[in-house]
Amino acid sequence: MGGSRNQVNKAHKTRFASKASRHEHKTSLKAKSTITKDHNGKGARAARMQRNKMLRDQKRAAILKEKRASSGSTSSPRVIVLFGLSAAVNLNSLAEEILSLLSKDSSSALSSTVASSEYKLRTTVLKAPHGDLLSCIEMAKVADLIAFVASSSFSCEESTSDYIDSFGSQCLSVFRSLGLPSTAVLIRDLPDEMKRRHDMKKLCISSLVSEFPEDCKFYPADTTDELHKFMWLFKEQRLSVPHWRSQRAYLMAQKVDVIADSGDSEKCTLLLTGYLRGRNLSVNQLVHVSGAGDYQLCKIEILKDPYPLNARKETDIMDSDDISDEVVRCLVPDPLKQEPLLVENVPDPLAGEQTWPTEAEIAEADEHHEQKKLRTRTLPRGTSEYQAAWIVDDTDEEDFDSGDDEADGMVLDERGSDFPGQKNTNDYDLSDDNASLNLRDSDEETDVDSVMMDGENLTREQLVNEIQKLKKEHADDEEFPDEVDTPIDIPARKRFAKYRGLKSFRTSSWDPKESLPQDYARIFAFDNFARTQKHVLSKALEMEQVDRDDCVPANSYTKLYIKEVPSGVASKLCISSKTMPVIACGLLQHESKMSVLHFSIKKLDTYTEPIKSKEELVFHVGFRQFIARPIYSTDSMNSNKHKMERFLHAGRFSMASVYAPISFPPLPLIAFKYAEGDVAPSVAAVGSLRSIDPDRIILKKIILTGYPQRVSKLKASVRYMFHNPEDVKWFKPVEVFSKCGRRGRVKEPVGTHGAMKCLFNGVLQQHDTVCMSLYKRAYPRWPDHCFPLSNS
Repeated sequence: MGGSRNQVNKAHKTRFASKASRHEHKTSLKAKSTITKDHNGKGARAARMQRNKMLRDQKRAAILKEKRASSGSTSSPRVIVLFGLSAAVNLNSLAEEILSLLSKDSSSALSSTVASSEYKLRTTVLKAPHGDLLSCIEMAKVADLIAFVASSSFSCEESTSDYIDSFGSQCLSVFRSLGLPSTAVLIRDLPDEMKRRHDMKKLCISSLVSEFPEDCKFYPADTTDELHKFMWLFKEQRLSVPHWRSQRAYLMAQKVDVIADSGDSEKCTLLLTGYLRGRNLSVNQLVHVSGAGDYQLCKIEILKDPYPLNARKETDIMDSDDISDEVVRCLVPDPLKQEPLLVENVPDPLAGEQTWPTEAEIAEADEHHEQKKLRTRTLPRGTSEYQAAWIVDDTDEEDFDSGDDEADGMVLDERGSDFPGQKNTNDYDLSDDNASLNLRDSDEETDVDSVMMDGENLTREQLVNEIQKLKKEHADDEEFPDEVDTPIDIPARKRFAKYRGLKSFRTSSWDPKESLPQDYARIFAFDNFARTQKHVLSKALEMEQVDRDDCVPANSYTKLYIKEVPSGVASKLCISSKTMPVIACGLLQHESKMSVLHFSIKKLDTYTEPIKSKEELVFHVGFRQFIARPIYSTDSMNSNKHKMERFLHAGRFSMASVYAPISFPPLPLIAFKYAEGDVAPSVAAVGSLRSIDPDRIILKKIILTGYPQRVSKLKASVRYMFHNPEDVKWFKPVEVFSKCGRRGRVKEPVGTHGAMKCLFNGVLQQHDTVCMSLYKRAYPRWPDHCFPLSNS
């Protein structure tokens, strides 16, 4: 059958068709023949495969280059840090066995750095002293591999693992916050019998595997063959370091010397000799010496490598001391290109003043002042000098009733600055003005954030009482946050003159440039921090890629001449170099300048002492160390205002804001706190650098509380929030609320003892508490000294 009897199906609806198919009838047949879809053809597939192959080859070449650079003859020695997980581990014997395995020469094995021609590897072996937390952290900062050593014969029931004691567990948590490099676990003291040895090894691994990263390997390390296997795998291993370490040049000093300055007895030149790691270092850069501060370089010497990988003759080995001092190249900074050591901004107190008047203007002003002295005017009682200046001179005295002049008027003699008739009538206004003007001095003494007195001036009983008082304040802050009592002897309008009410904490406006403290004139701020960081890091990368005359290439054996170091600081560095490594790191642009840094911080669960805002802490941020007095605040995601916290509470993250040298994130943070009478500090908190922003608004909140005396429907009489009616009038515009959820406003004062009548949006319960929230902006405190070793 055919013709009209053929079945005709309904066409698809056009709203489901593509745009191209709907307009297909508009295209001519000639144009259709020229349309091709190359993205599905063989050419596109071949191009895709070629591009993927190119990316694979680039990654393979980058990995091969990195491996050759880290393990070849031109690379610096790999740093292995041996860390005992318990006090029962003998690190001295293990270090001697590793050094003797790498170096066949007994004289070379005495040094911590050896070059092995058999393994084609150069290694520096460091032993972390058990119980010295600061030394362990400084070694972990420069370690290429941390070898955790466990003893199978040790058992500890108090810790999370049977083979880790309390100090080992604390160091592990700090190392994780700092950023772990490549790790390995060496198991010692296994039994000699084969079956027992295998079972003990499995038991030890199953107990420790949860404490370390997934790629961490476990090795038995009792015999020479087992150590040989470990070293061979270590040579072939691709090492990983934290990202923050790869962004900066750093040097772990193998020798620390001092040259006294002839001109200044209090200053000297510090000499640090060692391998430069990480990135290239320019002689025009600033350097930071851990714990000592930021300094300029006066010279850099590139020395001949004392530990070459190739075998040398016996005569060369005998003269190794002379070879190590042989200078290959010397770099001197350019005064025009050298980075200035600029720490604080020097404010100009007259920067905001007007221009100086001319002589004609001064003469005219003096003449006007002489004429003004002779005038005597009759003004109403209560008129201030400012208001009197706006009253025209030809004011008709008949406007004032002659009969009321003696009672209501006053004669204002403009030759003096005092107002004898106004002193008693306007005492309320003057006291408020004085309170607001002198509050900066008075508020520090009565503020609830005042720090504890110095322990040097206190007896033992007073010190115990201060500690107990601090613990009580910490407990009260957790139970009743932000609640304060209104003082009876000081008017509330004076005591809380800096505070203001907010309609909404989230949406109400607050000017970040309003009433800034004097310390803000000493700091630096960025218009666009993200753009500045990108520019600075790109300049550092460009210095790495371009061969420059003022740069020392990475992996060179160099000697840094650091100028104008205080003699006391240099002597402390020489003493501390015997127990811990002295690290010098290159600073990026702007990193010596002071600003307001914000850290995401969390209190350690093992630290039980209270940490109050503005207490002195030692911050370890990457390679840098400095002293700070932070304030803590919440991190509000939906608001530009953040609530201040009086204490750093455990179990949650807070933001710590400090005055500190600029550092570009990401960087880890380890916060130490010195207790009274303790020589060694304790780790109080860990975290990371979040941002640099002086305009971040941190508001300190206080809550004034009162109690309902009489309740009548929506009205209530509230007492004990204030103690005089003038305070009630002063805080009348601020909204009040109750702990049960009622909101209201102050209507009027009642009586003479500070009671007030309030109007609420619902019936107030008799057991409820009426609250009023007040806010003021809080700032961190400027530290007395910036660096730990500079504290005399």
